[in-house]
Amino acid sequence: MQNQLEPPFPRGSLILQSKICLHSSPLCKAIPQYRRRTTTMSTAPAHTLNLCGVLSEAKRIVNAHSRHFLALSVIFLLPLSFSLIIFPTLQLSLTRSYVVSTKFFVVDPPDLRQNLTIHLLYSVFVYIFFLGAIATITYSTYHGFYGRPVKFFPAMKSLIFSFFPLVSTTIAAQLILSLVSLTFLLLFLVIIKMGENLGFVIDYDSNYFMTSFVLMGAALAFSLIYFQVNWSLACVVVVAESKWGFEPLWRSSYLVKGMRSVSLSLLLLFGILIGFWVWMNSNDVMHFDAVDGWKSWPFGLQVVIGTSLLTVLLLQNTAANTVLYMYCKALHGELAIEIVEEFAREYVSLPFDDGKIPHVVSVVPA
Repeated sequence: MQNQLEPPFPRGSLILQSKICLHSSPLCKAIPQYRRRTTTMSTAPAHTLNLCGVLSEAKRIVNAHSRHFLALSVIFLLPLSFSLIIFPTLQLSLTRSYVVSTKFFVVDPPDLRQNLTIHLLYSVFVYIFFLGAIATITYSTYHGFYGRPVKFFPAMKSLIFSFFPLVSTTIAAQLILSLVSLTFLLLFLVIIKMGENLGFVIDYDSNYFMTSFVLMGAALAFSLIYFQVNWSLACVVVVAESKWGFEPLWRSSYLVKGMRSVSLSLLLLFGILIGFWVWMNSNDVMHFDAVDGWKSWPFGLQVVIGTSLLTVLLLQNTAANTVLYMYCKALHGELAIEIVEEFAREYVSLPFDDGKIPHVVSVVPA
């Protein structure tokens, strides 16, 4: 196959091969005669293993099944986006109602418990809808990448098998990140105590102490980002490979090798866009009064625009992570085996939409 490519393609390029007949393909020799089928592929431009290639492929899959992803977004991402934008205003109004004005600002203990309960319920709400969106959208993008039928009920059914493995994986990741953060904190405290025991006078208000604190915080931040980059495919591994616990974390660290720059780019791109958009809309919404302001049309327009764009960003982020997972498998030579198995299925692919036509992804070395 590689000898037929003229001119040779650079290392890391993805060739979307078109109109491949398995009867004449070398792959067909490895498939039993009774399982051979002819599959028509779409002609598509070559993509490279970079951020633009991941984003364009994710956009293609979402556009090809727009109504399906719209339904999933309305169920999971829309309530999540709305809560992220509106909760700071709701929290502020609740806090003001609980504060008792005396000589100092004191919060009544029963109200404090009620406030903590509200925050706990909100966290559970966000967590459940976030995992639901991850499971269903990842499942749909994974099957859409292969050109398989993408249907609503199978996607919702996949949530049953993926939810608790996702919970265990997120708990495992948070446990490791907490241990890393605790290690940095203890190390910083040990250094301070050792300095005091050696007779050094430490001025906690000095610029030297603040500089040391900032450097330690920066080191911790870079460490957490490093783990996030390596574990960026963990949720996709849970859904696609039915793994759970710590195993998806190690699997993601292996797959992301050679693609860490793309993973970091995705993390920074969507992290900055989503964070900035939530912060900007939350601040704008907080200027409206919780009673009268929420009835005005500027408030409604602000919430609709903010929630809609945030939903799109979350959808594209989830789909892009799934596509990155497929590209990483192609880079490690694992995707070819799955493609052979996909071609060996006993059906004839008769697509009616170019965006839904399956395509072969192969990494061609120089």
